[in-house]
Amino acid sequence: MSDRTKTMVENQLRKRGINNTAVLDAMSRVPRHRFVSKIYRSMAYTDNPLPIGHGQTISQPYIVALMTQLLRVNIKHKVLEIGTGCGYQTAILSILSKKVITLEVLNGLSKKSESLLTTLGYNNINFHCADGKRGYVKEAPYDRILVSAAPETIPNVLIEQLAPEGYMVIPVGSLYDQFIHIITKDKNGEVKIKKSTPVRFVPLV
Repeated sequence: MSDRTKTMVENQLRKRGINNTAVLDAMSRVPRHRFVSKIYRSMAYTDNPLPIGHGQTISQPYIVALMTQLLRVNIKHKVLEIGTGCGYQTAILSILSKKVITLEVLNGLSKKSESLLTTLGYNNINFHCADGKRGYVKEAPYDRILVSAAPETIPNVLIEQLAPEGYMVIPVGSLYDQFIHIITKDKNGEVKIKKSTPVRFVPLV
């Protein structure tokens, strides 16, 4: 683990309540600087979102860790990720789960992320350029769903694609009034929704 990574994990994550050891380990193993352009690499491990082009951003490390911890993902799970972006969150999920299906509406970002993640050796990810609001019914249901862009309301189609005993973590709301929501579905299909931390994500379009 590099000094920058160690500082990020200890000061930005562990001290702010990220206590899932698997999440902390995954965050320590992924080279965050590889997911931003060279001009931002000196800032890659600061607790800030950074531009990745196409009007999109890489989320700050704390938010990535928080949403991953809330997801309660493990190595047995099939995960749907909506909003591949630069692929950083995808890499974290790849380490923690059995399989990741990741959707990105922007073809340029999808191809770039696929190339980078393949180069870095992440081999349990299926990439698709697709509209995330519709999910990906071909491989549903999913044990876990993580959404990295914010719709104004929770898409029902995503709830439908969540497996019994599944979890979904999704930011919801308008640009200046967003909160993380945790959606659970029990073994009988009953859905519960819990509102959590205020955040600011790009819109899910």
